[in-house]
Amino acid sequence: MAKTTKLLKSIALFSVGGLMIFSCSQERSPITGWAYNTSENGGFEKVPYEEQETGPGLVLIEGGTFTMGRTEQDVLYDWNNIPRRVTVSSFYMDETEVTNFGYLEYLYWTNRVFGPSYPEVFVKALPDTLVWRDKLAYNEPYVEYYLRHPAYRNYPVVGVNWLQANDFCTWRTDRTNEFILIREGLLNHVPNPSDQDYFSTQAYLSNKWQGQLKQKLPSFDEQQPERDVRMEDGIFLPNYRLPTEAEWEYAAYGLIGNTIGERITDRRIYPWNGHGVRNPEEKYIGQMHANFVRGAGDFMGTAGWLNDNADVTAPVYSYWPNDYGLYNMAGNVAEWVMDIYRPMTSSDASEFRPFRGNVFKTQVKDSTDNTIATNTDGILIDKVDHTKKKVNPPTPHGVSQETQEFADTSIVNSVPGRVLWRDVSIAKPEDKLDERRNYKTNDYRDYLDGDVNSSLYYAEGEDAFGERTGKMMYEYAKTSLVNNWSRVYKGGSWRDRAYWMNPGSRRFLDEKQAKDYIGFRCAMTRVGSPTGLGK
Repeated sequence: MAKTTKLLKSIALFSVGGLMIFSCSQERSPITGWAYNTSENGGFEKVPYEEQETGPGLVLIEGGTFTMGRTEQDVLYDWNNIPRRVTVSSFYMDETEVTNFGYLEYLYWTNRVFGPSYPEVFVKALPDTLVWRDKLAYNEPYVEYYLRHPAYRNYPVVGVNWLQANDFCTWRTDRTNEFILIREGLLNHVPNPSDQDYFSTQAYLSNKWQGQLKQKLPSFDEQQPERDVRMEDGIFLPNYRLPTEAEWEYAAYGLIGNTIGERITDRRIYPWNGHGVRNPEEKYIGQMHANFVRGAGDFMGTAGWLNDNADVTAPVYSYWPNDYGLYNMAGNVAEWVMDIYRPMTSSDASEFRPFRGNVFKTQVKDSTDNTIATNTDGILIDKVDHTKKKVNPPTPHGVSQETQEFADTSIVNSVPGRVLWRDVSIAKPEDKLDERRNYKTNDYRDYLDGDVNSSLYYAEGEDAFGERTGKMMYEYAKTSLVNNWSRVYKGGSWRDRAYWMNPGSRRFLDEKQAKDYIGFRCAMTRVGSPTGLGK
């Protein structure tokens, strides 16, 4: 009995000791058994990570399935929003439309950095304030004051085309990630950045920008004891971008407020319940849910009882948010989304994360050392310019001849300091398109609806800049206003009747054009869990 007791005590002490040793040991790979985070094993790191940080101004939109498309009568008989059930992944979206003041911050930074050497970059970013002009109305005060006067600073920015909205998203991504590095003590704040020395997320990750580094992260690699931040660290946020049409429509309905278990109890015509446009709650009874045109010539109601309290736009926090906490998803201004317009997208697009507009790209590599190339000098004019493509100056300094050839043909939308991207091409063996099964070319904007596979009379061909030539399915300004540059915008505005406040309605406009009733808000991809930790 004594021997048995002694043996049990020894086993217990051994077990406790083993647990203590195991708890103090480093985490090991379940694949190979080697320990992480040790220089003895080469320094492969597993950094602590919980979940994605919510970027400034964003709200988490928990994804799910919904019926995308028409919920109201198709009064125009366009048949371009046939109802179809799809699934949208979780993502983030701005709580409000981008304001005049937010856009002025972007203009101020752009002018400070690029204005002295590259004023074209600043001019390209300017909204078109002349959109307010009307041949038979006196709107000159809005031309003069709406963008810059402090009275309108919290009103949504308008006169911004689709291309400008995307440029804003790129700027916002870089400034936010720069702030995160400064906040974490890894980067010194630079009050006066220049066109040759400003933070770009892609350039930093490509080791093409060092800037005013305060300190680097410690590394377990003995050959390199310190290192820069990497994508694997989870410190950088994903890119700000425009939402897809499916994301915008899903977020606008806010059906999470009508969900019990897995059942959606009520469909919605607008971002709120019911068929009316006035608030039925006793406290707010009779007040308008949104800023829109009530009827012919009635933009704001009568004096003493303005029905929506806005003649043109309204401050972005006006009215009541929907069940996701998003303001003005109906009325105020219509909003740009990412998609190319086609009437049959609802039938053609995928059931999961539907989107039309893919143009697949890859980063340009310098042939001299195979590193990622950045635009070190000059303004690269957008390839999507419908008239002429050029590079000015002709040869960016420090970029190889091969890169210059890319710049002449397929590099898009680049300013000094940005990483260069090009369209993937069957002519480039390194792209290995001949080995792919899920895509075979770079441009799928007109896939199944305007390409060679959908017309017997299509004359296939491209010019020197990669633009389609010959007879098109849609001949712009001749038989249709639809082409590969027609972008969708969603929602109603201060100029629209209630019909357009239905999130399922859809309109389109050339991506280089702007209106006094179209604005935008940014979105961001949610990585990892769709709901976050703890659920």
